[in-house]
Amino acid sequence: MVILKSSEEIERMRESNSIVADILSGLKALIEPGLATLELDRYAESEALKKGSKPAFKGYRNYPYSLCVSVNSEVVHGFPSKRILVDGDIVSIDFGVDYKGYYGDSAATFAVGMVSDGAARLMSVTKKSLYKGIEQAIPGNRVGDISFAVQKTAESA
Repeated sequence: MVILKSSEEIERMRESNSIVADILSGLKALIEPGLATLELDRYAESEALKKGSKPAFKGYRNYPYSLCVSVNSEVVHGFPSKRILVDGDIVSIDFGVDYKGYYGDSAATFAVGMVSDGAARLMSVTKKSLYKGIEQAIPGNRVGDISFAVQKTAESA
């Protein structure tokens, strides 16, 4: 059953996701060689609290961080740590907030300094795949239409 949201609920969802987008943008600006991934976590938590929200992941099933951070080939949902980012890394960040009872959640991958041609291509193809999937997120389509578009785009590259 699909539960329709009121315009007020949709606005709260928009506000929550706007906070996430703002913080991810701030994280992107911070990412550079020499930065520890734990510093990214501290920034995200601080900014979330300043914006009247709370980090959604922190405390969930005893998870101790505000972000999930994965570097290079690490499996998704890695823990922030004292690991120092180096030129050529790619870092994936997953972040969410709870704002007035509504959750915003998003993930993004960022280049650290100058990345290899292969890493740049990977990031480009995955971004293109995302947008091809979004194009299929229209009334009347199914989740399978979205995933097919993503898979087709990725595999054709």
